[in-house]
Amino acid sequence: MAKSLKSIHITNYYHKNSGGISTAYDRLLEAANRHRRLVRLIVPGEENAQEEIGEYGRIYYVKANPAPVFDKRYRLLLPFHYLQGGTPVRRILEAEMPDIIEIGEKYTLSLLAGMIRKGYFKAINRPMLVHFSCERMDDNLRAFVSGAKPFRWFARRLISNYIFPMFDYHLANSQYTAQEMIDAVAPEKNRRRSEAFLNFCWRFFRASNIPLTERVFVNNCGADNHLFNVKRKNSVARQAILKEAGFPENATVLLYAGRISPEKNVQLLPKVLKSLLEFRNYDSQHHEYRLLIVGSGPQANWLKAELEKVAPGKFKFFGHISDKEKLADIYANSDIFVHPNPREPFGIAPLEAMASGLPVVAPNSGGVLSYATKENAWLEEADIEGYFAAVRDVFNDDAKRETKIRTAIETARSLTWENSTDKLFALYDKMYEDFSSRRDFHVYEPEAERVDFAGEMVFNQHSNSAKT
Repeated sequence: MAKSLKSIHITNYYHKNSGGISTAYDRLLEAANRHRRLVRLIVPGEENAQEEIGEYGRIYYVKANPAPVFDKRYRLLLPFHYLQGGTPVRRILEAEMPDIIEIGEKYTLSLLAGMIRKGYFKAINRPMLVHFSCERMDDNLRAFVSGAKPFRWFARRLISNYIFPMFDYHLANSQYTAQEMIDAVAPEKNRRRSEAFLNFCWRFFRASNIPLTERVFVNNCGADNHLFNVKRKNSVARQAILKEAGFPENATVLLYAGRISPEKNVQLLPKVLKSLLEFRNYDSQHHEYRLLIVGSGPQANWLKAELEKVAPGKFKFFGHISDKEKLADIYANSDIFVHPNPREPFGIAPLEAMASGLPVVAPNSGGVLSYATKENAWLEEADIEGYFAAVRDVFNDDAKRETKIRTAIETARSLTWENSTDKLFALYDKMYEDFSSRRDFHVYEPEAERVDFAGEMVFNQHSNSAKT
């Protein structure tokens, strides 16, 4: 493609100490300089500010208040930041004039795409509109509100009638995440939906009139194999970690690294540690199990209290570690990585653990299955019995363990951030070429009032996966 595209990415899921989503955006900005293409990121901040990332990347921080509930480390851009003329986000868009606008959120920012579709942002012409889905709405509702059927129904209808029609394309970080988008619109998955209301919504937002399976794409995240690697494993680093944690020299260190939040299923960690400690008296190898937790989040105090009840003195919180070198040393010099979330959107931390040569115990579900298999990890149901058995199995067969670790390292080497961001830019170019060639199917006004979207919705019932 001759034209070098400028993209603007807008999200509320970013602050300097946040996890995988921030890592993905940081890697995108780094790749912008490698590819010599302009990339802008708009995120909430404590004050209005601008940060240059090399020659081609830029972060705009827009002053915003902390999130009122859930995790108050995050701030929220709200509709008043972009709806009216002269508002901060609108000023940035008009100054930058992007070819692509990607919105990485389903809640307070997604309406921006609908406003652009409706023609309320004429000053920026009509950029291509992409929705980046980095987590599932039904999983968020399950973790923070309820997993009851009415809430699952609400998530599906909100996506099908509101989120989906406002964007030209949808991009997800895993097939697991993308599947929520696909299932929300697939006719065979929604036989009782109101086609009249769907038509009303899609006509109102002037939805794109192209096959649905040509609008949903997947691009997996990656790992930094230069930073996280097995060469960091050494006795000096391990002794320093054990000393800081207050663990004995013969400790078997179980590592959890990630956000300490309800959706991460961290409530499983105390139960698994308790079961392993209770089994020690019958364990011929007499493992001195210890749990090391790296990360922070709204459930940190609860998790500390629970661990203190069931395993006093057998755990240590290191909190958020901004020193990536230290974090990589912790990965390589622990004994097992325990990832409890059965609904992980992708799971960068387990992939980093694989790159570090650390045995990974993970759920047999969710986005981790983008790369985790029975050949490179210990996959079980995310419950006490499954994880107890998996941890024990890591030490039962030395040859099996070493084979899985070698396979995991090769898996991580194939999923680098360089490969991920290279594919992502190629995907943006592919989308934009399609958007330009079929612009009349994306950008039209009176015709939308006559389209029977529910009746003409094109969906290949034999294809239940997104494009990559």
